[in-house]
Order: sequence, then C-alpha cells, then structure tokens
Amino acid sequence: MSGNLEKLTEAMLTAARVAGADAADAMAVQGTSVSIDVRGGLLEQAERSEGIDLGLRVFVGQRQANVSVSDASPETLATMAERAVAMAREAPEDPYIGLADAEQLSTDWDVDALEMSDPADEPAPAELQRDACEAEVAASNVAGVSQVQSATAGYSNSQVHLAASNGFSGGYARTSRAVSCVAIAGEGDGMERDFDGDGRTFQSDMRSAQDVGVTAGERAVERLNAKQPPTGTYPVLFDERISSSLVGHLLAAANGASIARGSSWLRGALGEQVLPTHLNIIEDPHRPRVSGSRPFDAEGLPTSRRAIVENGVLTGWTLDLVNGRKLNMPSTGNAARGVSSPPSPATWNILITQSDQSREDLILDMGTGLLVTSLIGSTINPTTGDYSRGAAGFWVENGEITHAVNECTIAGNLREMLLGMTPANDARDHLSRVIPSILIEGLTLAGN
Repeated sequence: MSGNLEKLTEAMLTAARVAGADAADAMAVQGTSVSIDVRGGLLEQAERSEGIDLGLRVFVGQRQANVSVSDASPETLATMAERAVAMAREAPEDPYIGLADAEQLSTDWDVDALEMSDPADEPAPAELQRDACEAEVAASNVAGVSQVQSATAGYSNSQVHLAASNGFSGGYARTSRAVSCVAIAGEGDGMERDFDGDGRTFQSDMRSAQDVGVTAGERAVERLNAKQPPTGTYPVLFDERISSSLVGHLLAAANGASIARGSSWLRGALGEQVLPTHLNIIEDPHRPRVSGSRPFDAEGLPTSRRAIVENGVLTGWTLDLVNGRKLNMPSTGNAARGVSSPPSPATWNILITQSDQSREDLILDMGTGLLVTSLIGSTINPTTGDYSRGAAGFWVENGEITHAVNECTIAGNLREMLLGMTPANDARDHLSRVIPSILIEGLTLAGN
C-alpha cells in the first residue's frame, strides 16, 4: 500500500506542475479504524471506517494554497491541482513560506527501528467485543459500582506518505490498539464516575481488559462521598493521570507560532530558568513503540532528540520552517500537518526528569492539601500564564488521604507554579509524554 501512496503523491506533484505551480508538496493518508462499544454485555455500537485522504499544497511565488480530497482518480487530482493554483494566485503574499532547501532534508532514516507498526493481524471484531465485555464485567464486579457507562475497544492502522517538489519522498505506517471503560458508583445525587484505559502500538503490550475494568471501577468507588475542600492556599499534587497537562502548557507557550505572534507567557524567556535547576524536558521522537515517534517531520526534515529545558533553563522554541524564518532561527524538525492544512509546530515524545520520590512520598511531604486526579474546564491566559481550572480528587490531611473532593477550583500563575514544581517517579514509560505526578506548593483553592 505504501507504494500506491507514493505514486499518488507523485501524481499530485505532477498535476501541480502542469497546473502552473512553482513548487508543491503532497500528502497521502490511507487508514482503517474499528471501534466496538458494549453495554450490558451486548453489542451497542460497531463502527468501521476505511478511506484515503489526499492533500496538496502549492506555491505560486510567495503565495500558497492547500486543497484536500478523498478521491484518487486522475481527473480529481488534476482538478484539485488547478483549484489549488487558482486559490494560491488570489492568496496574500507571505515572505516566510516555502519548501525546505535540499540540504535540509532528511535522507537517512530507519522506520523499522521505531517499531511504529505492529505486524500482527488486525483483530477480528469479535476479539474487540470480547475485550470490551471483559472490561465491562470486571468493572461491574467491583463492590460499589452501580453501572458501567461505557466499555470500548478499538484498533487503527494507517499509512502516510509525504513527497515534495524539492526531492523529498518518504512514508511510514502506524498502528494502535486500545480499550477503555467508564464506571459509575453510587446512586442518585451521590453518583460518581471515573475511567481507565490503555492504548498501545503493539497489541502484545496491552494491559488486560480485566485490569482496565477493575481500575475504572475502583477509581469510581474511591470518589464516593466527595466534599468541597476549604478555601485557602495549599500544596496541590497533580496525579500522573493529569500532570502532563501542566507540562503541556509550557510546551504550548514554547511553540514557535505563539512566540512569533507575541502571544505567549514565555516570550522573552529564552535562556531563562523556567523549571527548578535539576529538571530537564527532553523531546525524543525516536522511542520505539511510542505513538509520538516520527522518522521525519511534515516538511521532510530529520527529527532528533533535543533538550527543550536543560537544568531548568529554556533552551529553544519548537519550530517549523515558517516560524523559524519569522524568528530568524532554523527549524527544529517539528512540523506537523494534516492533508487539509499547511504545517505548524508540534512536539513529539516528551520526557521530564523524575525524582527518587514516589507519589506516596510526596503525599506524606505535602502535609495538608489536595491530590488532583481530574481537571474540569480550563481558563488559561496564554499571554500572562494565569491558571484556573476546576478540579476533583482527594483531600490530604497530615500526609494521609482522608476523603474524596470535588467542586473546587485551583488557581495560580504557570510561571511561578512550574518554577516550584517537584516531580515524583511514577511516570508510565510507554506513553508519548512520560510525566510523573507533580507537586506544586502554594496554589489557591476555592471551595467552601
């Protein structure tokens, strides 16, 4: 199939040249996805989708346009190229757009080493239904669970090929297998809900569906009899399930597109301390069997391991070609795109330095405060870094969890929060973002 996609991208480039484009790049994506939902032990919904999506970006001078279709016929490719060129001629000029130079392109990569695609056969629908049923039964058997809202199992397989008129051509395949479960505990106004799930590139790496169901059920039961916490200033421990959102805010603020617009709370912070001095944030797009791994970026540039934060100091922005040119910096090989839009900067696999302390150690150290396991809504000011989110979790008193907590708000400023963070050592290594539980001192809680 990858050979067919390569031919399609070349056909799109040829059509672009015939239509009058000065340069072009093309992307072809073919995929299959299957999703099975069960309820009460019976099949509730089954979905399967198969399709191909094609995207063409053309350049006419310093103008560009992007067109996408889902029909691979030669007539459609010719029409899309003609429309893209016509659109580009009407677009405003942009001095920063353009393909990579030949010497910037990736020429040597090893897709097999990244293990992005499981060679095992696609699971049969009956197998996925069995996974979902096993998760549902396991959750419903947990004492205190009143019902299982949903249990789902799924599989996807996609192939991607990118080619450009500067000579780049490359592709890869990616697979994913997943199971998830949402359980409800309690009755009436006292009902609480929680979930668990697992998703892996290789099916053989999956946790058992029973384990997913049991965990979802236990988490829901633990949230029963929740109370509002007292209003005040307390330490807050972000559980590993949701701690990646904190690092995600920093990554978004260090995105070159935000910096070029001047709309980031990290603008002007390059070379400054943004985390405690013993912490690093590393991007590694070459981790085997991890969903964020990529052999090259969406502009054909090589991907590579880099330190975004080193010894607490912000070392660089996340850049594609356009935003690198705007900031007079080279691309970091972080362009991402879909078939219907031009590239923009994005991060791949992220790892943050972990400590030698467990989550339990941090709970003991925090004394009295809040353990957050769920975040609700979001009010983040991208320019100032002011942070406010609804939260639920557990109250900690004298280093011990005493009861569940809900209906509260936590607030602070991201710049100050991240400078005072303390990580645990409980990150899951198979995730694209390997982020442990994180303790933040002195956040404002609004509750009772």
